[in-house]
Amino acid sequence: MKPQLSLLLSLLLFASAAILFWRTPARLTPTADPPAMLREIQRLNELVSVKYSIQKVVGFEEQKQPVGTEKLLLIVQAKVLAGVDLSGLTAQQVALAKPGEVLVQLPPAKILHVVVDEKATKVWDRQITWWTPWVPYNQDLERQARIAALDSIKASALEMGILTDAEANARIAIRRLLEAAGIARVTFTPVT
Repeated sequence: MKPQLSLLLSLLLFASAAILFWRTPARLTPTADPPAMLREIQRLNELVSVKYSIQKVVGFEEQKQPVGTEKLLLIVQAKVLAGVDLSGLTAQQVALAKPGEVLVQLPPAKILHVVVDEKATKVWDRQITWWTPWVPYNQDLERQARIAALDSIKASALEMGILTDAEANARIAIRRLLEAAGIARVTFTPVT
């Protein structure tokens, strides 16, 4: 009786496994489709991958005619956003190297935007030489100081390594996007 019971249990186990096999949907293996990957990467558009907050104090001086000077001290607070512009990627820049491996030619990182915080930006001091009180203030001096401050803020962000950070963060974001799509390995190369 025992051999019949074990045979019956074996048949029952086999039948259960067969039913589960036929009812379970087939496991799909992800296939890399370079055009689809390109579209997904392009949808990131201007990928802002790093943000620096920078404050600059800018002194500006203008010589008055015939004599005297006007001085302006401006404090500027700004956010510098850097990243990679992916909207222009082409099919040649996203290629399948072998199954499960994608090569991406990543454009160089750049400063995408500089946003001035108007609430934190202010004229700290403004003077005109005391012996020329009849000379009016130059209304354009503050605008010129702001332009100089923006240039100085961009230069500071570059010195601090914003482009290196932006490129590293962009690589991480793109790698995660492609790994979520089933790509096992992503290799980055510079644009040639």
